[in-house]
Order: sequence, then structure tokens, then C-alpha cells
Amino acid sequence: MEFCVSADLATPRKDRILHLALRAWLVLLAVCLVPLLHAQGRAECSVIKSSILDRPVRYCVFLPDSFDHDKTRQYPVLYYLHGLGDNEQSLLNFGGWDVIGELRRQGKIGDFIMLAASGGHTFYLNSENGKVRYEDFFIKEFIPQMEKKYRVEGTRATRGITGVSMGGYGALRLAFKYPDEFAAVSAQMPALIADLPKDFTSGGPGSPGSLMGDVFGSPFSSAYFERNNVFAFARSDSAASLKRMKIYFNVGNNDDYGFEQGAQRLDQLLNSRGVPHEFHIYPGGHNPQFVVRHFGDVIEWQWKTIGTKK
Repeated sequence: MEFCVSADLATPRKDRILHLALRAWLVLLAVCLVPLLHAQGRAECSVIKSSILDRPVRYCVFLPDSFDHDKTRQYPVLYYLHGLGDNEQSLLNFGGWDVIGELRRQGKIGDFIMLAASGGHTFYLNSENGKVRYEDFFIKEFIPQMEKKYRVEGTRATRGITGVSMGGYGALRLAFKYPDEFAAVSAQMPALIADLPKDFTSGGPGSPGSLMGDVFGSPFSSAYFERNNVFAFARSDSAASLKRMKIYFNVGNNDDYGFEQGAQRLDQLLNSRGVPHEFHIYPGGHNPQFVVRHFGDVIEWQWKTIGTKK
């Protein structure tokens, strides 16, 4: 925007009028911005030192505005697991944090804390060779330390987990394996493979098998994969344990990796066991646009569980 001031405005009186007008405009701007800042809160990124992984792990925490104003208040928590190739700043990068802020502004959700740790390409489990124990780190170090640091309520009833792609796989798997820890689990376009194709480990660099190889063994171990698959826990968990948990997942009808087939199989398996859940197939592929388009629905769905006092 360009402002042009003519020479005759250089008089002291007109200078004062211009100065007062500018101050009034700045005050008005500040008043307009305050509600937006209040609704959004802030993001804080740091590292946690892990003795299990023997290295620092980056994480981001997303705090509501009330966190800095009420020092005694405790909060529900939602853990966010990012996808392969992404990192702990994923919520900032694809616009998820903005979606949360807008939902708060509209009064559709209340205040909760969101935590995201860097998961690399671990699929959020312990590697087959035992060298990278990410699952142990997440359950035994990350959750308890973060919940103490950020005044999380620390109860199952107010703890949820969600994820995207690899993170969707991780969220479902961790929730199914530790049903006493999470009240709600959601996943967007989760990396679900019900049956490994015979040529899964072939295809060279960039193929699914090559991307997962160092996690599930090198060479790739089909047996380790099957023991740690989401489907294995969906079958072996007691139906009563699964029924205690709220379950939601969605996927695109044209997923680039065919994950809609795995999602449909999980839907069928849960139905066969009489486990209530919410499953959606929407138009779309496997990309950030699909995630952000339905992210608000996921957050509202999670809030109905973790944000409701039991």
C-alpha cells in the first residue's frame, strides 16, 4: 500500500492531525488482532533428551492461550504422529495449527494441549534389530515427561492420539497395543497393508519395502511386520478393550499407495468383532490437501471424547 502526502500537510497542525490518525489506526489494529492471538495460543518447539534412544528428540507442543494465564490449570492432551518424510513441525507446515485456532475461535472445541515428537521413519515402533526403541521412548519417556512439564491431566479419559499416513499406522497400533493409555484414536490415510504383496521388498529405492526395511529388518522381515501390524492387535486385543476406546479413521478413495484397501479391511475386521468405530472414504488421494480438508472433523471428533469430563 502506498501513501502520498502533499507538501501543504507539512504544517505543524496537519502533522499533529496525521499523527493522531495514525495512532488511532494502530490502536484499532491492535484491538482487532487481540482476539485472534487469544484464540490461537502458541507453539513451542524444543528437544527432550532420551536415555532409551541415547540422543535428543525434537518435539513441538501446541499450547492454548489460557496456558500462560492460568498457571494451575491442567489440560487434556492429544498426541499427533506425523507421516513419513515429515517432522515434528508438521502441524505448522500443512496448516493444522490454523485449523485448530479457527475451531477454537468458533467455539467448536475447548482448550487442550497437542504434542508432536519427531518420529523419523520409525513407524513409531521398536526396530526389528532392537537398535532403535522408538516405541519404548514414546510410551516410557515422552508421554510421562511431557505430561508433567505441560500440566497435562494425565488420565486415560483425557488422552487421545492421532496421526497421518505412517503416523496413522502408529496411532492405531499404539492405541490398540496400549488400550489402557488412550481413550480415543484417530488416523488419516493410515499406512495399512492387510496382506503383503509377494514383490513387496523389490522395486529398489523408494519402494514401500525399501522405505520400511530398516525398521522391520534388513532384509525385510515379513514375520516381524505381521507381528507388529495394526491388524494383529485388532485381532488379538479383547473386544472389550477395543470397545472402551473411540476409534476413527478416514482415507481417500484414490490413495496413491492403495491404503484405502487396508482401511476397508480394518473396517471389516472391527465390524466382525462388534467394535464400534467411525470410518470414512472421501474423494481424494494421499497428500496434505486431503489431510487438511478433513483435519477439522478429526479434531472436533477427538474433543468430544478427551474434552468431556467423565
